[in-house]
Amino acid sequence: MAQRLPSHRPYVHPTARELRWFAHIDRHGPQSSEFLFELTRDTHRCKDTSLRRLQALRAAGYLCLPPQQRQIAKADFNPYVYDLTPLGWDVLSYEKDLERNARPTGHWWHGYWVSAVSSAIEIEATRAGLEYIPAARILAIRNVGMAIPVGRHKLIPDQLFAIRYPDGYRAFALEVDRGTEPLRSSAARKSLQRSVGQYREALQQKMHHKHYGLKSNLAVFWVFTSFKRRSQFDKLLDGRDKQFMSQNIATQVPNYDGLRWSLNSIVSA
Repeated sequence: MAQRLPSHRPYVHPTARELRWFAHIDRHGPQSSEFLFELTRDTHRCKDTSLRRLQALRAAGYLCLPPQQRQIAKADFNPYVYDLTPLGWDVLSYEKDLERNARPTGHWWHGYWVSAVSSAIEIEATRAGLEYIPAARILAIRNVGMAIPVGRHKLIPDQLFAIRYPDGYRAFALEVDRGTEPLRSSAARKSLQRSVGQYREALQQKMHHKHYGLKSNLAVFWVFTSFKRRSQFDKLLDGRDKQFMSQNIATQVPNYDGLRWSLNSIVSA
C-alpha cells in the first residue's frame, strides 16, 4: 500500500518525470544518468536539463551517489550512478507500492551490471510497444521469494522478468557473468557449470511453474562481459538446452548504446 508523505519535505519537489526515475531505480537498482535520461527521452529530450535535475534531487536528499562507482579506472569519465535515499523511497511510496525487495543483491558492481541490463531491456521493450513485467509482479502471484528450491540447494536468478509479446508472454531468468566465479568446481561453491545444471533440472521439472506460478515458458538469458567466458559457456550446452540464451557485452562499464544493440534479441524474441 502507498504510504503518507514524509513530514520533512525539501524545497525541491519531484515532478512526474522524476517520479518515473525513482520508480525505475526502485525496480531495477542503481541507475546512471545516461539510463535515466533514456527512460524519459520520449517526453523530455534535453539531456542537460535532466543532468541538472538529477543534481538538484541529490542536493535535496532524494538521491545519492553510491561510493562504489568510484572504484574503477577513469571513473570521472563515466556518468554518475544514482540510487534512492530513504527520503526518496518515502516520497515514492506515497505514489506506488515499492519493489525494492526484488532488486539485485550481493556485490555492488555485480548488482549494478544486473540493474543496467534489466533497465535497458525494459526501456527498449517499452519503446517497441511491448509490456515489461517486473519481478515484483511475478513474485506476488504466490507471494514467494526469488530463490527456487532445487534439491538441497537453492537456485537464485540475478533477476526475473517477463515480456508480453503480440503472440503471448515469455518469462526470463537473467544471469550476468563478470568472470568472477570458476567455470567448474569440485567444491560445493557456485560455478558456471553448476548453475547450468541447476537450471536444467529446474526447467525439466517445470519448477518455475510450481514456485512462481508462471504459466508461460521460462528462458534463461546469460549476459557475459567476456567473449571467452561466453564461448566456454556455449560449450557447456547441448542440443537439449533450447531455453538457454547468451550474449556478450564488450564494455567495461555498462553504457546504454552497447546494451541496446546487444540485447535486441530479447525485445524481438
